[in-house]
Amino acid sequence: MALAQVRDVATHAGVSPATVSNALNHPEKVSETTRRRVQAAIEELGYVRNDAARQLRQRHNTAVGMIVLDVANPFFAAVVRGAEDSLGVHRRPVLVGNSGQDAERELAHLRLFEEQRVSGLLISPVGDVLDRLREISRRGTPVVLVDRHHGDDEFPSVAVDDELGGRMAAEHLLEQGRRRLAMIGGPTSIRQVAHRRAGAQAAVDAVEGATLTMVGTEAMDVESGRDGTRRLLAEDAERPDAIFAANDLVALGALQELVRAGVRVPEDVALIGYDDIEFAASATVPISSVRQPAVEMGERAAALLVAAVEDPDAPPEHPRFTPTLVPRESTLGD
Repeated sequence: MALAQVRDVATHAGVSPATVSNALNHPEKVSETTRRRVQAAIEELGYVRNDAARQLRQRHNTAVGMIVLDVANPFFAAVVRGAEDSLGVHRRPVLVGNSGQDAERELAHLRLFEEQRVSGLLISPVGDVLDRLREISRRGTPVVLVDRHHGDDEFPSVAVDDELGGRMAAEHLLEQGRRRLAMIGGPTSIRQVAHRRAGAQAAVDAVEGATLTMVGTEAMDVESGRDGTRRLLAEDAERPDAIFAANDLVALGALQELVRAGVRVPEDVALIGYDDIEFAASATVPISSVRQPAVEMGERAAALLVAAVEDPDAPPEHPRFTPTLVPRESTLGD
């Protein structure tokens, strides 16, 4: 059975094809009665609008492309939700690409979104893609960096002060009397990880006798947390008395491995994560964390993008959010 076309809807509703087009794209131009007749005809005929063809004719696409490091991470899912809610008000759908912390996959998404002629791009970069983003921007597609601030301020950006967050996490562990700290996470090429490590190192350097050991991982997920903790416990050196996980998924994996190995949390090893995802609070031992305002970050990034679309010559803004410490049983005990 052939798909219904605009002319079929027009005939069924007793109006012109132009009126159907207005009812779909500019409903304020038609009466409520006519709009309802057109909608009834659409439902009866099963008409589905061909947005790809419409955008080709109009030579633009209202959709926004968004590339995140890990869509399975509840933190990034919340960032996407914030962006979707904000852009939905402007009738701009969000197409989400998951780089999976893979630079080649990230480039593939960038190529796809360029081919789709998206109206703007939100990206949390994993690779060195700044030159590519400059090309995209020069061709007229606004770019906003999410969860990252670029030093020369050429792109609008939304970020959290990750150095402060890393320092807060380490200072909290040090305040509990811990001195042999380890940080698990990676790869360190991810700027968020590098900045959190720098903040933690600064806190450790300020306390005599305190040390920080870095255990790198290839990803930022639960399995990486388990693997990093296994390697840490297998070392001949004295066991650390505290672990700072680069995000909460890594912290959940670390907790699983510590429990499996018979290590008590926090009596033997205190544990703190980063992001404050919902699973951290509901873990067997509720995990302390550094909270990032994920939804608010997504909303602010979307607002910056809309502003850039409306005024491409406006100077870029760089709002930076302040993280907050959320202490729980994994560092405080009962």
